[in-house]
Amino acid sequence: MQARGSGVTLALLLVAALSACTNTPPPPTSPTPVAQSSTPQAETPSQIVVGVDAVAGGYNPHQLADASTVTSALSQLLLPSVFRATEDGTRELDQNLMVSAEVTDQQPFTVTYDIQQNASWSDGAPIAAEDFDYLADAMSARPGVVAPAGYRLINDVASAEGGKQVKVTFSKPYPGWRTLFDDLLPAHLLKDAPGGWQGALADSFPAYGGPFAIKTLDLARGEIVLERNERYWAKPAAVDQVVLRRGDQPGMVGALRSGTTQFVLARTDATGLQLLGELGPEVKLHTIARPQVASVLLRPAGSVLADDQVRAGVAALIDRDALIAEGVNGGPSATLRADAQVRPPSVPDYQATIPSAGPPAASDPAKAEQLLTAAGYSRQAGTWRRDGTALSVVIGVPGEKEPYASIAEELRRQLIAAGVEVRTVAPPPRELFSGLLAMPVTFGEDEGRNTQDTTGAVGVDIAVVPQAVSGDPASTLASTFGCGAAGKDAERSAPTVPANPAAFCDPSLQPTIESALTGARPVPDALAEVEPELWRQHVVLPLFQLADTLALGTGVSGVTPGPPLVGPFGSAVDWTRGAG
Repeated sequence: MQARGSGVTLALLLVAALSACTNTPPPPTSPTPVAQSSTPQAETPSQIVVGVDAVAGGYNPHQLADASTVTSALSQLLLPSVFRATEDGTRELDQNLMVSAEVTDQQPFTVTYDIQQNASWSDGAPIAAEDFDYLADAMSARPGVVAPAGYRLINDVASAEGGKQVKVTFSKPYPGWRTLFDDLLPAHLLKDAPGGWQGALADSFPAYGGPFAIKTLDLARGEIVLERNERYWAKPAAVDQVVLRRGDQPGMVGALRSGTTQFVLARTDATGLQLLGELGPEVKLHTIARPQVASVLLRPAGSVLADDQVRAGVAALIDRDALIAEGVNGGPSATLRADAQVRPPSVPDYQATIPSAGPPAASDPAKAEQLLTAAGYSRQAGTWRRDGTALSVVIGVPGEKEPYASIAEELRRQLIAAGVEVRTVAPPPRELFSGLLAMPVTFGEDEGRNTQDTTGAVGVDIAVVPQAVSGDPASTLASTFGCGAAGKDAERSAPTVPANPAAFCDPSLQPTIESALTGARPVPDALAEVEPELWRQHVVLPLFQLADTLALGTGVSGVTPGPPLVGPFGSAVDWTRGAG
């Protein structure tokens, strides 16, 4: 009996051992209260959700075609800059990126930049001289870029100290040099990338040099999730994630009310402002002026508007007030009417320079009739014609982007009603700025009158687009109205790419524009001379400065309206969840 008992015991032990080797799950156990669990729970990321009206690209902050709230936000969160704007708008060296940046020679004018040794892109490549060179080359040579005038003065970008020292030599003095080299791009990944500069940052970012990195970019869902950049060498972000989430106005208001969104930065109209106001005093509202002015460009580039009288006549047909009302739609830009050619209405030293009477201050059909008749046109069966050919223009607009599409439609209605034939083209924004608005122009000797080579392509006579503005009026003046490389070719018959989207080049104004850019003449004096002539030329019809509404809820701390023309995202590294 004892031997049999031993056998049973052994058999039971063998069964238990075999059971332990199988995939059969163990019998269920009673649940253990969370408080008694020895397994640590995964942390929920600290997250700040921002409501925006769009998240679609492109995302290159240096291209006018990509100008948007989300592009500006991403550039501040993901890209390094030599100088950054402070709350009062002054430019301050970013010591996270730079050791120093200073003028080291006057003849030739030279600025030396010393980069922090540990500053690197998220793929480990150093932020270095090649990034400066790549940006300077693109900004001086490519059409449709933001504020190229200063870069066009650069003669050479030289590397030293293993790429961590950059010596930039200019052809002339440039007092505004601190405005250069914002939002550096990773040259080692972009310089040979398919699509070149035109394709840079079209869909996303190949590497990051700021406190955040992109975790997901989902255009279908309308959401961009940014997380702390673990390769960032400076102060880490206080929160784990910042989420940019697309919504319509009622949706964003509802998300603020429920607390699922901590703040909103979006273009709003009268309805949106009313809905936000109904949230009560706990939600603080601010107007954030953007560095763009919605404008109508009457381009002296084709066979129609190169004629000064015709251009002035068409300008007299335009009801500017109606265009502004259509574009503003009761939103925050209603207080930012742009009545100057260079300074935007949000800056402290802004003054209106628009003539007090006649076009472009208001439409003037009688003046239009006088000018068009003098140019050889007559009204026949409701249409202006000359030598049997109708007065016909092509209006170009950047795709379906607002407010430009709505303004262009209102402009089309006005001109058709006034007897002008109109065709509207709406190519993708990058195609408009880098293609149609960059078609070669032959600059003549007659007061800078131009003609455009439109062989095989559509020439745009009128463009409804954003015009870049800044806190440096000399750079804005030269970038918007300067001849650039075209000025050197003004005496020649060879076609050249226009230096600005308006295809404007007046050699008689160029010395004054250049004297303001190089500091040889005070900017106020130069503007007093140039602005009346710019209005008389009827080339750029500014409408209003773009603006977003910042609605701050109570679930976030550290968010402020930010520096002028910049907005709140520059301080994102310090944002935290909590009472605002």
